[in-house]
Amino acid sequence: MSLRPSTSATLCNYTSDEPYTKPTSTDDHRSLDNPDEWIAIEPPPVLVGSPGCQEDVVDATGTKEPRNTALHNDTVPPPTFRDSQYGIILRRQRYRPADNSGLKNYTGIPSRFINLSNAFEFAGWGSIRHLKLSASDRQAANEAIERRKRDRVLGQFTAAALAGNAVLGSVFYAFPAVILVAGVFSPICLFVATLILFLWRPIMVELASALPISGAPYTYLLNVSTKGLAVVGSSLLVLDFASTSIVSSATAAEYLAGEVALPFPSWVLAVMVLILFTAVSLFGVRESARIALSVLGLHVLTMTALVLASVVHWARTGNAQLKSNWAQGMTENAGRSISGILKQVYYGVCLGMLGLTGFECTPSYISRIKEGRFPAVFRNLHIPAIIFNTLLMLLVVATIPLDLIRGGANVLSVLGETVAGKWLRIWIVADAFIVLCGGTLTGILSACELLEQLSQHRVLPKIFLNVITKTQAPYVSVFCFVGFCGIVYASASANLGVISQMFSIVWLSVMALFPLSLLLLRFNRGRLRRSSITRLSTILFALLIVSPVILAGNIAINPKTAGYFAIYVLGVLCALIATQNKVSILRYIYWVYDQWHSLRSGGPAEAAVVPHHRAGLGLVKLMTRVKRQLVCICVKGDEINLLFHMILYVQKNEETSHLKIVHFYEEEKGGIPSELESNAKILDEAFPEITIDLLKECSTLIVYMLWPTT
Repeated sequence: MSLRPSTSATLCNYTSDEPYTKPTSTDDHRSLDNPDEWIAIEPPPVLVGSPGCQEDVVDATGTKEPRNTALHNDTVPPPTFRDSQYGIILRRQRYRPADNSGLKNYTGIPSRFINLSNAFEFAGWGSIRHLKLSASDRQAANEAIERRKRDRVLGQFTAAALAGNAVLGSVFYAFPAVILVAGVFSPICLFVATLILFLWRPIMVELASALPISGAPYTYLLNVSTKGLAVVGSSLLVLDFASTSIVSSATAAEYLAGEVALPFPSWVLAVMVLILFTAVSLFGVRESARIALSVLGLHVLTMTALVLASVVHWARTGNAQLKSNWAQGMTENAGRSISGILKQVYYGVCLGMLGLTGFECTPSYISRIKEGRFPAVFRNLHIPAIIFNTLLMLLVVATIPLDLIRGGANVLSVLGETVAGKWLRIWIVADAFIVLCGGTLTGILSACELLEQLSQHRVLPKIFLNVITKTQAPYVSVFCFVGFCGIVYASASANLGVISQMFSIVWLSVMALFPLSLLLLRFNRGRLRRSSITRLSTILFALLIVSPVILAGNIAINPKTAGYFAIYVLGVLCALIATQNKVSILRYIYWVYDQWHSLRSGGPAEAAVVPHHRAGLGLVKLMTRVKRQLVCICVKGDEINLLFHMILYVQKNEETSHLKIVHFYEEEKGGIPSELESNAKILDEAFPEITIDLLKECSTLIVYMLWPTT
């Protein structure tokens, strides 16, 4: 290793020919005799058996001892040539007042702003504090831990009910689309589509056990990749939840309008449904889950009654209608080859995946689910989806003429009237309206969990964290999300077809984020504890084969879907990028103002003496205030390379000028790492645009309290 002395560092190399002499300072007002101004960075110790210690040291009595032991004796001979390659660096710290005031005067790179000096970029010196928690602090920490545990209020059935209304209610809008494309092959297509979800179940369970944080898969991407990629994922999620609410409410209105004559357009009823369930969501997660469970229970009862009545009717009438529909389907495909029939089935499977929408909502509120219940929640959703989707479609094809099915009528209500009479049709219509309204609630509650995470991570303003005191419902998130749903619905001219086409691509894109997140977790944070391990082949198969194939099929059926998808996603993404990069946008605005102000003042020389207008001063104060938001990182050791990379991550992903390094320690387990304080000072000087504080806390209790909000 070759090191050269410089004006800011002095390197003292030991050799066997010259004794060590302490260098003297050439500084006019400091000397080396003041130890507070210098940091000694020593070479790593040479261990026994290492390449730097291949022979023992013989002392004056002839006794052999290892070199690393001999280093501590007074009779140590001069180091060998191998040892002289290392040295002790005396690194002088820049002068800091005792109160950490003053500026760091660095002039290597001039300011890009004409009317601002480099002092604008300097965030201030950091401080070092030692904190020992009192008994009251420990009690408050215990109370916070218990409060976190009490937030897990959802069991396997209530948690399944929140997403179950969207999952099981999707049959009302998925069936007509699948029948139009797949015809008599629709039962096969839906069965294959539901089986595909077996690939995603172990992936999502492993992710949930490793990172039980609400707002997934945004929070998954945030913890295993960069914040930029996580923001892209959040834009897809926001649009997915909005589409879930809009499609559910609009389909409920269309279903009811197909049975009774409404005195107003169906889109008015859809808006009324959104408003109604906005009010329901303000009751909080616990009460909303109970309402959702009641709705889901009614739907399961209705579908069970429909299946039983259809089976009895099929047994009485025989297979005549099934054979007729099959013959008609084969006649229509008479001119097609085997590849043409397979293509028809392939398109049916692609659209059949829409019958599973709602599964992606479950991880978004995982921190509310009781520990260990998440796998059971997925099972409670998946098994009924397989049974009802496949069996109901088979009963439709076996009971109703194919032309009537394709006629655009409400398929399941027609099935109910055919097998049992008008009373069952009315029951199914009422159930369809109620359960689709429950899907609206699913989208709202899932979006609220996501918006809370985005606000905690400073992508959105803190106002989104405001809640109603009694119910703890995030009313700002609810109102803003429902308002966004109204904007999306209005921008599509209240056209359910446009929203549904966009929804198909968004949902498939969101589902692809789960295997991507798990793959990144395996690569970047593979040592995180988790309850189950998914095969790598399953992850790659879901991410690289199934997701692209299903996505391409939906685009091939209707290429316009890609256009709708791109327009809406780019709109949401641009909005989130703007809120995430507030300081950068303000800097660009100020730079334009600064250049314009300079031109009006006659150039840089004259502009330097012309005072700022109120607008310029306001922009500077706003940038400074926004940047002072605190970011904390917890560290275990004092390795400067790891600390350096942590700070680089914060600098790239967070808009902050104040960073706090927090180290928790126990005195009985070694105390504080020896170089932590010195390295923190070096890093504080290396990043003048960030104030780097060091906080040493003598406790381990806070670590467990911080985990749920990481």
